[in-house]
Amino acid sequence: MDLFDYMRQENGKKESPLASRMRPTTLDEVVGQQHIIGKDKLLYRAIMADKISSIIFYGPPGTGKTTLAKVIAHTTSAEFTSINATAAGKKDMEQVVENAKNMRGMYGKKTILFIDEIHRFNKGQQDYLLPFVEDGTIILVGATTENPYFEVNGALLSRSIIFELKPLSQDDIKKLLLRALQDQEKGLGSYGATIDDDALDFLSDMANGDARSALTAIELGVLTTEPSTDGKIHITLSVASECIQRRVVKYDKSGDNHYDTISAFIKSMRGSDPDAAIYYLARMLQAGEQVAFIARRIMICAAEDVSNADPQALVVATAAAQAVERLGMPEARIVLSQAALYVACAPKSNSAIVAIDDAMDYVKTHPNYRIPAHLMDAHYKSAAKLGHGIGYQYSHDYENHYVRQQYLPDEAESERFFHLSENGYEKEIKQHMKKIGADKEEW
Repeated sequence: MDLFDYMRQENGKKESPLASRMRPTTLDEVVGQQHIIGKDKLLYRAIMADKISSIIFYGPPGTGKTTLAKVIAHTTSAEFTSINATAAGKKDMEQVVENAKNMRGMYGKKTILFIDEIHRFNKGQQDYLLPFVEDGTIILVGATTENPYFEVNGALLSRSIIFELKPLSQDDIKKLLLRALQDQEKGLGSYGATIDDDALDFLSDMANGDARSALTAIELGVLTTEPSTDGKIHITLSVASECIQRRVVKYDKSGDNHYDTISAFIKSMRGSDPDAAIYYLARMLQAGEQVAFIARRIMICAAEDVSNADPQALVVATAAAQAVERLGMPEARIVLSQAALYVACAPKSNSAIVAIDDAMDYVKTHPNYRIPAHLMDAHYKSAAKLGHGIGYQYSHDYENHYVRQQYLPDEAESERFFHLSENGYEKEIKQHMKKIGADKEEW
C-alpha cells in the first residue's frame, strides 16, 4: 500500500456513512440476533473457534448480514474476500477461485468468499461456484434479503447452513442510536448532540428493525441541525420526523391507539364501509405497522364476519397474507388494499364464529356424551360384537347423497349451533339443505 492508498483509506473511514463507520468488528459489539450469535449458539462458537463452514445469512435489510460477514473477516485466520452479486461477473469469480487455489496450495490457507445479494446470481453463476465449495477451495458466506430456498441453488443450499436474521427490536435500535451519538471515534460524539426520549422512541419504532435506516436518520439529523443556545444539537421529535421522512402519526404499537385503530379497521370491514377500511389501513401503514399483523386481522375478519356468505373472502385474505410476506413494503400495501376492500364489500355472516363458540360453550358445560353406536369406528373385526357401526347408512347410496339419521349424541340431539343467514352464498346453502331435507328447522 502506497501513501496515496493509505490516505484514501483513512479519508474513507472519516467520510463514509455513519452506518458503515459504526459497523461492529467483534461479536461483542453486535446488537441483536442473539438467537444465532448468543454465546451458547452454533454460529458464535464457530466464529470464535475459527471453524466457519459455508453459511447463508437471510433476513431483511439492515439486520446485520454484512456486519456478521465483517466480523468473520476480522476474526478468522482464513483469507477473506468479498464480491457483490449485482456487479460481479464470471471473470471476477474466476479470479477469486484462482487466488483461493494459490492460497491453499502455497500457504495451506483457506479462503472465505462473501457474496452480498447472492440471490442476484443466476443459475449458471451459482453452478460455477458449486465444485469449489464442495472441495473446500472456497468457504461460502452468502447474504440475501430473499428466501434462499426459492432463490439459491439447491446444491449450494445443501452444503450451507442457513441462518435467518430477524428485524432488530426497538430496544436494539435505541442502543445503536445512543452508541452512535456517544462514540467519539467512529460516531457522532464530537458534535455534542442529544436526543429527546420521544424522538428516540419514534426513530427506533419507524426504523422497523432496520439499523441502517435508523443510523442514517440520526446522522442526517445531527449534520443538519444547528446547535441551540447551550451549544448542543438537540434532536427533537420534529427533527426526527423530518429525517426519517415520515409524519408523526399518533400510533403507539403497544398502546391504546394501536388497538383503537385496528379495531376501527376491522369494524369498518365488518360494517361494509370500504372507504373507512382503506383509511384505517393507510393510517396503520403510515405509522409503520407490521404488514403481517394487518394481513392476519383481515384473515380473521374474512372468517368471522363474512364466513360462508362468500367463502372466497378467506381465500383472498389468505393469499394476501402469503403475498405480503413475499413482497414486503411498499408493494404489500396494494395487496392489503385489495384484500381489505374485498372483505369490506363481501356479503356478511357471522354464522361460523357463532356456531363454534356456541358449540364450545356447550361442550364445556356438558359431559362427554356417548357417540351414537352406528357412528363408531367399525373397521376392525370385533366391532360388530360391540354394536359399533351397526345401522349406519352411507349417504352416497341415497338420493341427493343424503339420508336422515342421527349424528349428535342422544342428549344433544335437539341442539342447534349453526344458523344460516339469508346473505350471499349462505342463502344458496340454505336452499340446498331444504331441498335435500337436511334443514333441521323443518324437522
